[in-house]
Amino acid sequence: MKEKKEKKEKIKQEKISEEKKGKEKVKKDKETSKFVQKIKQKWLIDGTKTLILVLLIIAVFLAINIGMQTLDLTPIDLTEEKLYTLTDESKEKVKDIDKDVNIYFVGYSDDDADLALAKQYKNTNERIVAEAVTAEDRPDLVEKYGIENGSTGIIVECGDRSKVLTSNDLVTYDSATYETISIAEEKLTSAILSVTTDDIPKVYFLEGYSDFSLNVDMRYLNIYLANEITEVDTLNILSTGNVPDDCDTLVITSPSKDFDDVATTAITDYINKGGNILWLNAAMATSVDLPNVNKILALYGVNPFEVGTIRETDSSRMVSGSPDLVIPNLGYSSITEDLYSDGVIFRYPTKININEDELENLKVEETDLATTSENAYFRTNFNNSSTTATDGEETGSFVVGAQLEKTLTEANDETGEEAKTSTLIIYGENDFASDYQLAQNSQYPAIQLAYNKDLVLNSIAYLSDREEDITARKSTGTVTYTATEQQDTVVRVIIFAVPVVIILIGLIVWQKRRRKK
Repeated sequence: MKEKKEKKEKIKQEKISEEKKGKEKVKKDKETSKFVQKIKQKWLIDGTKTLILVLLIIAVFLAINIGMQTLDLTPIDLTEEKLYTLTDESKEKVKDIDKDVNIYFVGYSDDDADLALAKQYKNTNERIVAEAVTAEDRPDLVEKYGIENGSTGIIVECGDRSKVLTSNDLVTYDSATYETISIAEEKLTSAILSVTTDDIPKVYFLEGYSDFSLNVDMRYLNIYLANEITEVDTLNILSTGNVPDDCDTLVITSPSKDFDDVATTAITDYINKGGNILWLNAAMATSVDLPNVNKILALYGVNPFEVGTIRETDSSRMVSGSPDLVIPNLGYSSITEDLYSDGVIFRYPTKININEDELENLKVEETDLATTSENAYFRTNFNNSSTTATDGEETGSFVVGAQLEKTLTEANDETGEEAKTSTLIIYGENDFASDYQLAQNSQYPAIQLAYNKDLVLNSIAYLSDREEDITARKSTGTVTYTATEQQDTVVRVIIFAVPVVIILIGLIVWQKRRRKK
């Protein structure tokens, strides 16, 4: 009996609750209906008031948009990987910068996604300010940094230091997924760190032994290195007698004559102190006896270069059917891992002969940076015009770029001393980093190819212990999307035409009702 009574009471309470909810709903519906009726009676019957209401709604919409732009609020990022939000890593790197940094987006619109990202630095550090400017507003910037009329550029400036980026610098390409991937945050953060650092790496170019120099055939590399906030100088080793102590990277370009004893001793001492070398070696058309040069190379397990060039037969690894313009396969390294694998072009490369049997004895660890296809061949007879390998010519995959790290002293756990190493990065090519033009009708030097430039700059950044300057991509990417003409028209119609149509319909209805009166 007691259970039945409780059950009845429960049902009764549920009915009362439902009736109460029903009454509240009816009450709300009546209130909503009254509000709608008031709008209809007071605003929509009178055409003038209807027009004012529409204009008022548009004004509020515009005011909200202008207010949001004025407040410069961080945009809401709905992507799963937060592609348009500054990462904690970047915030950590820039939060303690105590210098004023200005980021000028020359020729960019205020609603550009990369500009919106750059503005977020200010939320972490108020001394970092990003803004869009035009060539008319800031002709001084355009003139100072050589930005051509009608083009765009991003200038990161701190006092007398600056770094210029292009829109191409902010993206990379994934050949596996066919995605264009944004690296805007990495590049912007790197640029900010570069212009604010007090520790500027020093790079010396050895002169007197090569036909290549900073002033001859490698002027663009000089400019790009300066843009990387790297101090660049030439080294006449016969005058100094040694490699300066402030040398972070020594660049040796295609020796055409042998090192003298002074240079050989100085470079050997530099290596034994833990110095790093970038070596660019073009193919030689004539045999040259270079015993001292070979003595330096042998310290890293590299055998003497042979006279000859590599030619490709794999159509996918050459440019425009030219077997001498080789597209090497890039190996896995922090130097190359984020570069487009089909983007580097070598002209007349030569093979790097590494003595694999000696590496262990020399305490050298090898990493292949660039190799040819298995279908390549090595040609020593330059009078042979055949486009395929002939009898006696070596075929197969050749190493044309390598990283060789030599351990000088082992790490000591008891004393806490780290291992001392010397690294050689060597390429069997010099033209890819030079002012040489790949085609007669091309106005662009070889190094201006995006990934040619990145490969040599990444190599120097690595050797100078500046890995933040190495091209890097976000952990996830998005496909760049550009609206078609039809899609763009639809969007414009929705934004502009629809409100106009609504207003016109309102005016027509008002006129009809007015005539009926």
